[in-house]
Amino acid sequence: MGEFENNHLGQRCFIVGNGPSLNRMDLSPLQNEITFGMNRIYLLFQILGFQTTYYVSVNRHVIQQCAQDIKSLSIPKFISWYGRHFIEFDPIIIYIRDPYDGTLSFSKKPVWYVSEGATVTYVAMQIAFHMGFQQVILVGIDHSFSTTGEPHQIIISTGEDPDHFDPNYFGKGFRWQLPDLKTSEFAYHLAKENFEQSGREILDATVNGKLHVFPKVSFSSLF
Repeated sequence: MGEFENNHLGQRCFIVGNGPSLNRMDLSPLQNEITFGMNRIYLLFQILGFQTTYYVSVNRHVIQQCAQDIKSLSIPKFISWYGRHFIEFDPIIIYIRDPYDGTLSFSKKPVWYVSEGATVTYVAMQIAFHMGFQQVILVGIDHSFSTTGEPHQIIISTGEDPDHFDPNYFGKGFRWQLPDLKTSEFAYHLAKENFEQSGREILDATVNGKLHVFPKVSFSSLF
């Protein structure tokens, strides 16, 4: 992980979420940008015609059920240390660890630890900070789920997934945890504070997203 410190100093990157709003965007400009993809973003790669620059996944249920898909990715992969039982180490895997000590913080040294903040997007933000990005732009972070229930409750999907860009994302039979939007919003505020204190910024270019932590920007205006 140490080799990534400030390797993109002063540059910009895009963190690509998995919301259905991606289907209402022309993502082709991202082919020439530095991007982070998360969890099952690889379901979009064939349609896009390119892969994201980096990949991040920390949820144990996702890693366990998608281990073979993740293993096959040919891009640098930041994977939870707790996923090592399902995906053995290879030269482009970087294991990262949340100590789960009950605190929520913003780690500027992911080589030591990360804080999951109830969303893999927050982990990607900490990695992007460590890499030295000046500007981080969010797309596909809809921050809205039609599936309801107790946060972190584990459920098994009974049909098509309405909350992600692909109906098979968490499709029938997939085991996943319901979102904790309150905790993730608190984490996003920590990210915003830490970026701004360092003279950097996070912008939100999600189409009709429900997250209101970061300044909004039009995606098309960025190119």
